[in-house]
Amino acid sequence: MTSPLLPTYARAELSFEKGEGPWLFGRDGERYLDFGAGIAVNALGHAHPHLVQALTEQASKVWHTSNLFQIPEGERLAKRLVENTFADVVFFSNSGAEANEAAIKMARKYHAVNGNPERFRIVTFEGAFHGRTLATIAAGGQAKYLEGFGPKVEGFDQVPVEDLEALKAVIGPETAALMIEPIQGEGGIRTVSNAFLRELRHLCDSQGLLLIFDEIQTGVGRTGKLFAYEWTGVTPDIMAVAKGIGGGFPMGACLATAEAAKGMTVGTHGTTFGGNPLAMAVGNAVLDVILEPGFLKEVERKGLLLKQRLAELKDRHPGVIADVRGHGLMMGLRIVVPNTEFIAAARAQKLLVIGAGDNVARLLPPLIISDTEIGEAVNRIEAACTAIEAGQASASQRGAVQ
Repeated sequence: MTSPLLPTYARAELSFEKGEGPWLFGRDGERYLDFGAGIAVNALGHAHPHLVQALTEQASKVWHTSNLFQIPEGERLAKRLVENTFADVVFFSNSGAEANEAAIKMARKYHAVNGNPERFRIVTFEGAFHGRTLATIAAGGQAKYLEGFGPKVEGFDQVPVEDLEALKAVIGPETAALMIEPIQGEGGIRTVSNAFLRELRHLCDSQGLLLIFDEIQTGVGRTGKLFAYEWTGVTPDIMAVAKGIGGGFPMGACLATAEAAKGMTVGTHGTTFGGNPLAMAVGNAVLDVILEPGFLKEVERKGLLLKQRLAELKDRHPGVIADVRGHGLMMGLRIVVPNTEFIAAARAQKLLVIGAGDNVARLLPPLIISDTEIGEAVNRIEAACTAIEAGQASASQRGAVQ
């Protein structure tokens, strides 16, 4: 059957009719353990009762009014984010790319209102992924996303992660900000060292630059803190958030200090749907759960348990798993065989994982995952490894016969 959908996705031959916690129920009649969580989106799993209640209650009241009017639930959510982060102000959007667009515009506008409009360039880091708009693919700098879309949007310079000398060499009189993911998600679950992040903060402070953190994938509890910057000893000036903050409902946010955001006055930026009552109701419901006493400590504990169990698998299956990396419940396995082969083998075991750069398979379970379900996932990963090894042995034997 020919689909009327634009063919921009290589979709698996699999669809789902319902979900419950970390489980998805396929239209093929099978039950799958979801360790992708919609690419780190379903932070509280599927059909979480508190989120369902918040959404349905709001849906029976008002869906959309536009930002021409007050949205009390948005005021409440912004206040809670400010109270629990470095930020003074919040701008709500619909996606991570839009949150990053707001961050980019904010950094440029900051320098313009300071009398330095020539300071518009932003330094980003190789392997980054910041979105799919023309500006954010330029920020990410990856050729595979830029190819065929005309001239690259001006104003972005890329340097290798952890290369302080390359970074210093590229900073000039037109530089406005540095922009980085504390852990590169699409880039292969590569954690940036705290020491390097501290150097970025020092450079920004000494040269009048703004520091932007892209916490679209690392934020909202994924690493065992509300935001990953809390592990680093570094505070950004601007931070982009999305994915987990909506628990599956499309939502993003750009958080900033009052100083960094001082150029964003009435009319400088906007959105039709961002901050709508439905999204705000769900965002508040997500925080209700994640900010419960002990919740994030449990995420941290479960992340350590998962990492330990994965390290044991690596030791038992070195021909399949080359490396275990990540933090909290944002883990990656660098695979020896093509990661697509491993993902398919895991899916055959009814376990859903996601590919990433550097031949990595991402494990991004819902934050409500239980110890028992972690154990079940590890067993299914081991079965996938065993199946791959059996295939390798079979291929070797065929080669020997030939």
